[in-house]
Amino acid sequence: MSSASLVADRRANPAPIRALKRIFSFPVMLAGLLVVLAVLTVRSRLDDPDMWWHLKTGEIIWTTHAIPTTDLFSYTTSHHAYIPHEWLAQVFIYGAYRVGGYQGLMLWLCLSTSCLLIAGYALCSLYSGNAKVGFLGALIIWFFATIGLAIRPQMIGYLLLIVELLLIHMGRTHSARWFFALPLLFAVWVNCHGSFFLGLILGAIVLFSSFFHFHMGSLVSLRWDPRRRSMLALALMLSIAALFLNPIGIEQILYPLNTMLHLPIGLSSVEEWQPLHITSARGIALLGVLGCIFLLGMIRSSDLHWHDLMLLILGTWLAASHERMLFVFGILAAPILSRLLATSWEGYDPEHDSPWANAVFLAASLSICFWAFPSRQEMANQLDQQSPVKAVEFMKSHHLSGHMLNEYIFGGYLIWAAPEEPVFVDGRGDVFEWTGVLEEYGNWATLKTDPTVLLDKYRIDFCLLTMQSPMVRVLRLLHDWNLVYSDNTSVIFMRTAKTSASN
Repeated sequence: MSSASLVADRRANPAPIRALKRIFSFPVMLAGLLVVLAVLTVRSRLDDPDMWWHLKTGEIIWTTHAIPTTDLFSYTTSHHAYIPHEWLAQVFIYGAYRVGGYQGLMLWLCLSTSCLLIAGYALCSLYSGNAKVGFLGALIIWFFATIGLAIRPQMIGYLLLIVELLLIHMGRTHSARWFFALPLLFAVWVNCHGSFFLGLILGAIVLFSSFFHFHMGSLVSLRWDPRRRSMLALALMLSIAALFLNPIGIEQILYPLNTMLHLPIGLSSVEEWQPLHITSARGIALLGVLGCIFLLGMIRSSDLHWHDLMLLILGTWLAASHERMLFVFGILAAPILSRLLATSWEGYDPEHDSPWANAVFLAASLSICFWAFPSRQEMANQLDQQSPVKAVEFMKSHHLSGHMLNEYIFGGYLIWAAPEEPVFVDGRGDVFEWTGVLEEYGNWATLKTDPTVLLDKYRIDFCLLTMQSPMVRVLRLLHDWNLVYSDNTSVIFMRTAKTSASN
């Protein structure tokens, strides 16, 4: 809109009218649709195996005002040292539960998912200069994010990753002072999720690219002016210093690197850390996004920025190596594709906006969100289907005690629902790998060793397993183990009294 049009608009429409037009604008209406998409996507995702131990840790920090630095939940690690690298996010998660119980947790998930998609929409819209194409970019982020939308600290980490991309874009294209919000961002990020390390790599890539100036076909790099480059470098140095604003120190800063380099069992055995299956739906979509980006560069002679290419390579390598990193790929690839598609769709024109129609769509979006939000009963059914809820009730009503060997995915729920019974193993794979427990459990669960060796070493009194566990068939054949409980989700085997007494 020209300056003359702006003046005319201000004369014709008082400030309240202009504010209402912004509130009920087309981009805001699209943001409302993203909120609906967020709620419909996560409404059945209350129960994540790792959510429970995050929730319990947050409760401990909330009630004791102290951050635990040793393992408090298992009996197999002998209270081994533990790095609370996500403590702040865990407090946020528990705060949601404290306010509204399971409904508070679901609201937290809906809001965090909505914020992530809306922030991605803003990023793609700024990159492309086209609000309509930006919406398409947000849908790309949504599709790849479905691999990891859950009540976990990573939701905050990936939201902060998008915020970092926004700050760098604004500092690169507008005022370089935007860069100086990065240290504050990293001071929060380092205490919420290990993806801050990826954020540092991202900033370093952009800074490195700012030194180059070339034009090779559709690949372009424009050298930054020295002042802007120096301000980004200073902001990144301050961001590194801000990482030390954590309760542990250098060990918390190095934790993501140690995870990638020194936890081979966890990275190779946990499903979400497995390499991407390129023939899966998301694998095919990844190839489709990459193909569109490079085809647009060749066919339309659209410029592909050097730093964008490097970020795209990074995101592709991460997603190919670990399926859970598809989340990151979507965040990095969506704004790049949006910018290349900027001229493919007529841009948003405020003069042709229809505030009343947008208001109707926003009201409908609000109604759908209210209708789709799961009831208490629906959330209880989710827990029954995925967690050993009834098995824990059986344990308490029959006063089962002693050393328990639990399924890996049940450990988190047991930490929350039965804290009086220390677990054998849970989703905190790092501390169990450091102590050798994860390897022992993996060999036992996959029948690579004599099952009685581990049962006797840890003096196991009862086992809580999934119905699908291979060990269910084995324990049925062992003369000193009896099946005492089963449902559609879990089973409990108990050592006979005679054998327990002899041990």
